[in-house]
Amino acid sequence: MTILRQSLLTAILAIATTGAMAQSNGSNSSYSRFGLGTLTDRSQGFNKSMGGVAQGLRSGNRVNMLNPASYSAVDSLTFIFDMGMGLQFGNLKQAGNSINVRNTTLNHINAVARLSRGLGISFGFAPYSNIGYNFSREGRVGTDNASGQPVISRNTYYGNGGTHEMYVGVGWNPLHRLSIGANIAYLWGDYNHSMAQQFYEGTTSTNAYSSLSAEYSGNIRTWKADIGIQYPIRMGKADWLTLGATVGIGHNTKDDASMNRYTSAGDTLSVEAKDAFQLPCTYSAGLAWQHKGRLTLAADYTREQWADCVLPVTFYNERNELTMEARKGQYLNRNKVCFGAEFIPNPLGRNYGDHIEYRLGCSYSTPYVKIAGADGPREYGITAGLGLPISPKTISGSRSRINIGLQWMHRAPSATSMVTENYYMLNIGFTFNEQWFSKWKFN
Repeated sequence: MTILRQSLLTAILAIATTGAMAQSNGSNSSYSRFGLGTLTDRSQGFNKSMGGVAQGLRSGNRVNMLNPASYSAVDSLTFIFDMGMGLQFGNLKQAGNSINVRNTTLNHINAVARLSRGLGISFGFAPYSNIGYNFSREGRVGTDNASGQPVISRNTYYGNGGTHEMYVGVGWNPLHRLSIGANIAYLWGDYNHSMAQQFYEGTTSTNAYSSLSAEYSGNIRTWKADIGIQYPIRMGKADWLTLGATVGIGHNTKDDASMNRYTSAGDTLSVEAKDAFQLPCTYSAGLAWQHKGRLTLAADYTREQWADCVLPVTFYNERNELTMEARKGQYLNRNKVCFGAEFIPNPLGRNYGDHIEYRLGCSYSTPYVKIAGADGPREYGITAGLGLPISPKTISGSRSRINIGLQWMHRAPSATSMVTENYYMLNIGFTFNEQWFSKWKFN
């Protein structure tokens, strides 16, 4: 137990340090300007390459934070530590213009261990949403009467921040095959957006018109809870079908948002919206079929009730005064489906190649935000990857792996005037899973 406590402490310190240092996890999408930003899938290295499926996946040598009931499957001899990062390349197109972007991301860092028979504990860190963009728009608004020069308005938009969660969860197997679990998380982050408007005569900035800048900000500090269930069913001598589901509890975060506006003429305005943010109720269900421990096929469906949530909105009231308040109507309910497969040539084999894990997956999701009254972009994804044993002496019991995955994601706008985004991601994860707690025997 001393080794277990030391291992738990080391993992907790690593995760806490990562969380304390966390900033925006990296985004170059103009769509992160809306809602809470672009949402992450929060999957780990193994299921990220399987399209993000999770609800029916249950294993004693992996961390599956998306269904906490899976923690009860961890065996007594291992302490599993998992982390993953990604390198993202993107191409953004709009109205014949194109730009390439890139950034790195921290995908997750978490751990799982067994407390007693049928009872596992997990804790970790993962980003929940990302905000990151910087772009400008300009257009002719008229002609200066004195100079005869065209007057150009240039609007610059900038945003950064995002939300992160640090969780602790337990999974328990109270009845034959039935497992339940729960994750309790601390969710925190920043909501920062700014806009600056300047005027130009031709190509020269002019003071004939008052420039304007506005800053929108908020700090989110709240809790998050997810409850999960799993039930494996034996379908034959070599086949198992595992059913799984989770429910996420939606609530008002009780956090406020503010707007500060300034003009070059010296005018200022500050307004605030109370209780400006909410988390949605979420419902996920899925299944996974496993054959001889070699082939796994899985599918998930998730629905997020964002339409019931509020978001800070600025508007002019009946007295023509600019004000701000939390309102519904800015979100859409989000639906997501994903499919994944994994193949292991021979789990009982003696060669290194017998234990390589081959993975494929795909996903589709509807938007959760509205943009200028229209639906946001739909998302399509295709994934593929490998799980490579770190030690070639696999038959000696080493289950640590390097997870390498390739991911393509396409954001398809609902209107031709919106931005089309394509992202190509390289995800690399490490699963450290060794038999630290086995007892030595001597003859």
